[in-house]
Amino acid sequence: MAKMKIWTGGRMLWTRTIGSTVVGQGVDSAIFYPLAFLGAAGWTSDLVFWVALTQWVLKTSWEAVLTPVTYVIIGWLKRREGVDVFDTDTDFSPFAHGRGSGAAKGRG
Repeated sequence: MAKMKIWTGGRMLWTRTIGSTVVGQGVDSAIFYPLAFLGAAGWTSDLVFWVALTQWVLKTSWEAVLTPVTYVIIGWLKRREGVDVFDTDTDFSPFAHGRGSGAAKGRG
């Protein structure tokens, strides 16, 4: 999400919030529901699939509905703190441990 913020110049917050929810909840639902319910009494593979899909759609839709609220809160925080951080100097490689990562201040 930090790289997306850099790519968009801090604009289009909705792409980061909704995009992360689509991916995160998709992975969560794909892992959790089969582990929790496959093989449980009364739970068919078809039912597990539809419950997982329904939960993913509901969670993603809820994120989209609350996006205007997110914009208001983020805008208020940025104005109050007077800073907008862009992680331009951060090395996002999982193998970069200890190679001097940090955040650089952007527009304020």
